[in-house]
Amino acid sequence: MARKNLLEGLADMPDESAGAPNYPMRGAGRSLVRSLDELAKQAEKFLEGEAVVDLDPDVVEASFVKDRLSEDDEEFRALVEAIRARGQDTPILVRPHGKIDGRYQVVFGHRRLRAARELGRNVRAVVKAIDDRTHVIAQGQENSARADLTFIERALFARRLEELGYDREVISTALAANAASISKMISVTDRISPEVVQAIGAAPGIGRERWVELSLLAGKASNAADIVKVLKGNDFLGLPSDKRFEALYTALNKSDRPVKKSQAAAGRVKWQPGDKAIQAEIKNDGKAFSLSMKARNAGRFGKFLSSKLDALYEQFLAEESNQGD
Repeated sequence: MARKNLLEGLADMPDESAGAPNYPMRGAGRSLVRSLDELAKQAEKFLEGEAVVDLDPDVVEASFVKDRLSEDDEEFRALVEAIRARGQDTPILVRPHGKIDGRYQVVFGHRRLRAARELGRNVRAVVKAIDDRTHVIAQGQENSARADLTFIERALFARRLEELGYDREVISTALAANAASISKMISVTDRISPEVVQAIGAAPGIGRERWVELSLLAGKASNAADIVKVLKGNDFLGLPSDKRFEALYTALNKSDRPVKKSQAAAGRVKWQPGDKAIQAEIKNDGKAFSLSMKARNAGRFGKFLSSKLDALYEQFLAEESNQGD
């Protein structure tokens, strides 16, 4: 995720467990993070003043909430080689396992843990006793500060937090996003099944609006068969993640296909301009007429169209009169 897309909303939050940083709660919508450097500082507070220890990776478990789709990509390979060459620069954060003595759970630093395990060396870590709520906030803040999660990975993280019972304020704080952004993330994961998202992958080159567009297409029951067909295609899984997204999007984007006769007969017509910035559906049964639009320019074009209604109606009456003559 590009740094400029991390919009706003990091609220400082009180910790309810001993030893955690002092985060005064002001509400996710009231305190804006001015830069990712500031966000990084928030995440770094979890490591400040703490002793760094060496742990056997085998005694450290993953977080109880997953935040990544890609487990072995080019960035991870580069991380492995960097740690091989110069060691682990930044410690990970772990907390004591709640049920098993001598074991730990990662709060953030999953890839550094995996790299250490692959290299057969101990992982440098800070051990801090924090509760679940502080855990997910620290995990989300650190990932947001690194700006290396894609939109859909952030959306899935938000979804999982909601399923675990966290409210939108905690989710907004963890992901440094405002309430509207979180709602959009959740809506995408509502419309696209986890199986489909997993099949597409992290799609690092695909931003929020494209995922929203795909979710609107995938949410239509009429597209269910096409989704299955694309995902079961012989070449689909062999494509890079971004290309898998494009393949599914192209297959589902039927707006430029000829209107079915049954739809035309029923007075239903779809229209879209060449730039595909508007998707319009027109219904006309002779007694009633409706025009609905969506996509990027729908609101602005609708406002423009509304401002021209008087002139258009006068033009309509003039043409009707001319035809009568």
